Amino acid sequence: EVQLVESGGGLVQAGGSLRLSCAASGFTFDDYAIGWFRQAPGKEREVVSCINSNHGSTYYVDSVKGRFTISRDNGKNTVYLQMNSLKPEDTAVYSCAVASDRHCAASYRYWGQGTQVAISS
Repeated sequence: EVQLVESGGGLVQAGGSLRLSCAASGFTFDDYAIGWFRQAPGKEREVVSCINSNHGSTYYVDSVKGRFTISRDNGKNTVYLQMNSLKPEDTAVYSCAVASDRHCAASYRYWGQGTQVAISS
């Protein structure tokens, strides 16, 4: 059974930092890209960042470039999202998902439950 468990969310002030973790199990972690998504109240879900299966390629939505960093530890089956210089508009539920193949452009087929991130101004 594929499982994705997010952790690390919380309430911080603007300008602060958080590190989200996505612990995966139930599949060959090394073979798949992993993405981070977020959904704010009243808005559609958007992709925030993604890392392909061999660490060589990452993607960031323009609004987080230079502030967020995605990484993966294949030995721990975990993907991280380091979020710095947080802004109130980063407030959302953040979820990780596993892609259908090695590449970030692939469709996403399994999702975690999400972790809440709230940024106060």
